[in-house]
Amino acid sequence: MDILYRSTRGAETGVPASRAVLNGLASDGGLYVPEQFPVLENSLEELSGMSYQELAYAVMKLFLSDYTEEELRFCINSAYDEKFDVPEIAPIRKADGAYFLELFHGKTIAFKDMALSILPYLMTTAAKKNQIKNEICILTATSGDTGKAAMAGFADVPGTQIIVFYPKDGVSPVQERQMVTQKGENTHVVAIRGNFDDAQTGVKKMFGNKALAADLDAAGIQFSSANSINIGRLVPQVVYYVYAYASLVRAGEIAVGDKINITVPTGNFGNILAAYYAKIIGLPVAKLICASNENKVLFDFFNTGIYDRNRPFILTSSPSMDILVSSNLERLIFRITGDDAGETAALMEALSKGGKYEITPDMRAQLSDFAGAFASEEEVFAAIARIYQQDSYVLDPHTGVAAAVYGAYRAKTGDETPTVIASTASPYKFARNVLHAIDAERFDPLTDMEQFDALHEVSGVAIPQAIEEIRTAPVRHNTVADVDQMENTVRSILKG
Repeated sequence: MDILYRSTRGAETGVPASRAVLNGLASDGGLYVPEQFPVLENSLEELSGMSYQELAYAVMKLFLSDYTEEELRFCINSAYDEKFDVPEIAPIRKADGAYFLELFHGKTIAFKDMALSILPYLMTTAAKKNQIKNEICILTATSGDTGKAAMAGFADVPGTQIIVFYPKDGVSPVQERQMVTQKGENTHVVAIRGNFDDAQTGVKKMFGNKALAADLDAAGIQFSSANSINIGRLVPQVVYYVYAYASLVRAGEIAVGDKINITVPTGNFGNILAAYYAKIIGLPVAKLICASNENKVLFDFFNTGIYDRNRPFILTSSPSMDILVSSNLERLIFRITGDDAGETAALMEALSKGGKYEITPDMRAQLSDFAGAFASEEEVFAAIARIYQQDSYVLDPHTGVAAAVYGAYRAKTGDETPTVIASTASPYKFARNVLHAIDAERFDPLTDMEQFDALHEVSGVAIPQAIEEIRTAPVRHNTVADVDQMENTVRSILKG
């Protein structure tokens, strides 16, 4: 079946997958969604016997139907190779009565590697397919992990530039150091004086700036996105939920056809949306548990039907979730309107102008697949400590949010359905907060570099190469800009 894409806001329809990947964002500011959803062609039993690469092809070919088999297999095999430190790519660890899907075994030790390892190949293949002569400039905002993973993927890829904006005081020390030491002549990093939502809004404005687009086109450059709004990010994320299910079948933890719950620490809503898409195409999923930190805008949405970003922005120990505008939620809104682009556009306009919108009772009734909850900082640290003491298993704070939320959900509902928890980052990426949770008195006095050795001692897990590299890597990027200078900064970089 040939899958074409349309904008959630109605201006574009019949867009081939490769063109949607290239564009990133639709011309009307909407997000690309499938005009119709495919269904899994392989049985769950067949999928359970596949390697990660084989299963990735079985899933991705359904969504990326204008890529040839040769093209898609090339992209998959180029992405999921020795860059990952385990052959399974996304192994599962059982702890605390749940199954932790470890999505952090790539180059930058965060789940963003799962999609951003393949996106450069999908994009450069798409450019060739569509006879694109312009240089592609990847423009992205990051709350901590996307930026580094995107730069690692696109570094020195011919025909591309990448510019990453991040909030100067809104990422962890390791996240910042990973970005500012990034190699690659085509990589550019800009810290902004503001928060992630400011960075994301500024990037979206540049995508919608027709004068800027015309100037860049005249210079032989066009924008694309590596954020989770790009369908080329979302489709690879669907893969690992199907793989998790297949892994549990293969291990004898569940039988073919058994339902599972999936718990996801959620900020921009892309990772849990991928799990929802996995359910739509045929994965036996019962509940999707949306775990928020103290920036609980999604928890409030699922509980009230009102999305309201007009609230204090809280810096937490899980910075990749410190988000008040969850961009990918628009794709879910579009679906629960009955694919009504006009209604979706009106709700997004209300969010843009007044910072809030409210969905109808009929739309709320279609959210029964989801359960929303949040965890306080104290609850996150308590979950990290408890699971370490109980199972000798160490979680990063984002996964700690998910573990705390899932524990509370299970206690409240009595739901004992086998549950996969998306483990989204290596604890090494947030060593100080992890060790603080485990034994503050012992570990807080240590320097950042000493913390890595201490975490190795505590966890028994080898220090990842990504951490070893930043111990001595020189700083290559030190640009800082105000939010209102983002466009001028981009122009300056690209004139460079």
